[in-house]
Amino acid sequence: MNCADTTSRESTRTATQRPSQAEILLGANRMEKYLPLLAGKSVGIVANQTSVVQNTTASGSRFTHLVDTLLARGIMIQKVFAPEHGFRGTADAGEKVKDGVDQTTGLPIISLYGKNRKPTREQLSDLDILVFDIQDVGVRFYTYIATLQYVMESCSESGIPLIVLDRPNPNGHYVDGPTMELEYRSFLGLNAIPLVYGMTIGEYARMINEEAWLEGSVRADLSIIPLKNYSHDRRYELPVRPSPNLPNAKAVNLYPSLGLFEGTHINAGRGTEFQFQRYGSPYLDPRQFPLKYVPQPNFGSKSPKFNDEVCYGEDLSDMEFLREVRLDWIIKAYKNTPDKSEFFNTSGFTKHAGTQALQEQIEAGWSAGRIKDSWQADLEAFKKIRKKYLLYP
Repeated sequence: MNCADTTSRESTRTATQRPSQAEILLGANRMEKYLPLLAGKSVGIVANQTSVVQNTTASGSRFTHLVDTLLARGIMIQKVFAPEHGFRGTADAGEKVKDGVDQTTGLPIISLYGKNRKPTREQLSDLDILVFDIQDVGVRFYTYIATLQYVMESCSESGIPLIVLDRPNPNGHYVDGPTMELEYRSFLGLNAIPLVYGMTIGEYARMINEEAWLEGSVRADLSIIPLKNYSHDRRYELPVRPSPNLPNAKAVNLYPSLGLFEGTHINAGRGTEFQFQRYGSPYLDPRQFPLKYVPQPNFGSKSPKFNDEVCYGEDLSDMEFLREVRLDWIIKAYKNTPDKSEFFNTSGFTKHAGTQALQEQIEAGWSAGRIKDSWQADLEAFKKIRKKYLLYP
């Protein structure tokens, strides 16, 4: 998959899908539910390359961008707000994104990952309504849900209704991982939720609103356009990569576990074609880690960790479908790193984990099972809250 698939206004993408996937109707496709709310109004869109409308035919599925689709239907879109990685999804992780103009549509693009991460009153002043349509992957440190929360705050402060077009969560089939402690709040986690929270972005928006997590305990005027024929245990393969370094379903499934390496000195496949499907470093013993690879700059990773150095690690591209956060890989890498004082980038790892406890447990030699047992009370408490906001079985 390549994000360039959505860069042309006329461009469409054909994908082969299993019948069970084709039966899921995206929120963006349920236009009869939200077009009447947009007619005759000045509209803003929060979108990126994943904001596509699916059209299923006998030969497969074709996808057109939501912005292009709405413009063709006469909706008066005034501007687009773009999250991390930009509107067309080509910026590196953490790379600042500048405001600009979309060459395809001529619409102004306002970055929510540059000068500001929250729409300003001035930026919303000429809008009657805002639409949010971004594909999430269900991991707390994936920044699209932080963007959602800030957008909800801005809409509430400016008195603008917000419509969220719901999308499936490819990691929505389980809840796992450490729960964030509020003292470690950052753009990688704004609320005390588990690493993997098992909700669609629409369900999570409801939780944010009703649990009074917006600044000042305000409420957004929120509408969710729900999915049809979706359940949390249904496998769903994304038609467009959600960010440059999640190229396929395997990477998305492994991301909750391998994403923890982002706060360590271990390379998690950035700078290769197997991002988040392998890990390694020059310091691991090749007798224990048979995979050998050399990270080099590529799409989505201009300066990968250990650029142009030989790394020794483990290939996980054939790993079975995961239904939990796996800790054995990070524990194995830590145990086999000669200079353990260099393993953790403490502030970065804590932001990803949402707690200092995980680093301390790994350093103390805890087993994966013992660490996971320590999460259970918080996970059970979260599941009780989560249940109130689920839209799907």
